[in-house]
Amino acid sequence: MRARDIMTSPAITVTPEVPVRGAAALLVSHGFTALPVVDGDKRLIGIVTEADLLRNGYVDETRGSTVGDVMTTPAFAMDGGAQAEVLARVMLDDRVRCVPIVDGSKVLGVVTRRDLVRALARTDTTVSAEVQHVLDIYGGGRKWTVAVQDGEATIAAENPDAETERVLTALAGSVHGVVRVRVLTGGKR
Repeated sequence: MRARDIMTSPAITVTPEVPVRGAAALLVSHGFTALPVVDGDKRLIGIVTEADLLRNGYVDETRGSTVGDVMTTPAFAMDGGAQAEVLARVMLDDRVRCVPIVDGSKVLGVVTRRDLVRALARTDTTVSAEVQHVLDIYGGGRKWTVAVQDGEATIAAENPDAETERVLTALAGSVHGVVRVRVLTGGKR
């Protein structure tokens, strides 16, 4: 599963000129923990978090009046192809709650801890049915069978070539809730 599959898009962003109170109101009204900060060309230049706003509003003696005064910069971001496992590891290791997803420096969306948990919450039955549907569309009928357990999709295929195996893995991996894919060929893999 990749960032592009689970990100919230489009991302709600702010510019450095937005008043701190305005950013706080956006966080509260949308239930977010952070907002990407972009310049006039929509390029990521920072991130403003609940912690930044709390520090500014209650802890620091010098209080900034705009997002640009309090944002964290540079902001850590990943591209849409980033694996969910990598996002989860970064969030846990670096205590990050929100990772902007970018194409170059343009913000496409964000992945939050909640997005990752939501993907995990899908039942194996639901995920299996969706993977089977995607493979049936690709194959023009039921050519392969799928079983999903704990997010791992196992695809039974009779003697697929390397290209078909790669496509099956990519298609199954694109479904929300799939964390790993195995292709069984003749009972092995």
